Parts: sequence; structure tokens; C-alpha cells
Amino acid sequence: MDIGAYAGLFLAAFGAATLLPMQSEAVLVGLLLTERFPAALLLLIASLGNVLGSTVNWWLGRHISRWGNRRWFPLKEKDLKRVEHHYHRYGRWSLLLSWVPVIGDPLTLLAGVLREPFWSFVLIVTVAKTARYLVLTAFTLGWLA
Repeated sequence: MDIGAYAGLFLAAFGAATLLPMQSEAVLVGLLLTERFPAALLLLIASLGNVLGSTVNWWLGRHISRWGNRRWFPLKEKDLKRVEHHYHRYGRWSLLLSWVPVIGDPLTLLAGVLREPFWSFVLIVTVAKTARYLVLTAFTLGWLA
């Protein structure tokens, strides 16, 4: 068993789910194409890393509001109210877009800021991120051909 490959995939998936500019899809596809690793295990590791990275964003969102009254804070009260309105308009189901590049990571942070319950956050984000990796795996291995 090549623990380094699995650890690299986990770290890439974890980092890609945070606000860091990283990508995990290429790592997953590369490992799948080697045909040296069980696809189900790669899918599990990528999903676990990505969901855990998103929970970091949620946690940061829960605790970032304590600095909301500072001048350097990026969201002003009126901006936060506008974003909160949109989030509540579409509800927690907007977290199904947490896998989408550019908008997904800030969405998970916003869920923390807006006090989305942890259980629903984890459930919805797990479904979204695992589905994305499952589709990517299926295409890579020709399951959908």
C-alpha cells in the first residue's frame, strides 16, 4: 500500500476545500489512471478530505463574526445582510453547490457565519462533494461510456 499517494490525495482534497487556491481533481484522476489503487478507496479518501476541509471553512465562519466590527473586516453589515438574504432564500440546499469552483468554498464559510447547524452542513456537503468525485471517477474509468 502506497500511503504517500493516499496522504497526498487527502491533503490535496482537504486543501482544495479550504479557501486556499488548490485543486484535488487532477490528483484523483492521476491516481485513478495508474490503476494501482482501488477506485472506491480513492473516492472515500478524496471525499473525506474535501468534507473535512469544508468543515474548517464552516468553523472559521462561525468564529469570524467576532471581528465584524473591525475596519479591515471584508464584509460590512449591509453586505452580510444581503448575502444572508440570498442564503436564506435558497436555504441550506444551496450547499449542494459547495463543490463548484470559486463559489463553493466561500459558500461553506458563509454557512458557518449564518449559523447553519453542523449536522445539516456535513450531510449536504458530503452528498455534494462525494457526488462530484463519483462522477469524476465514473468518467475517468469509463463507467459512463
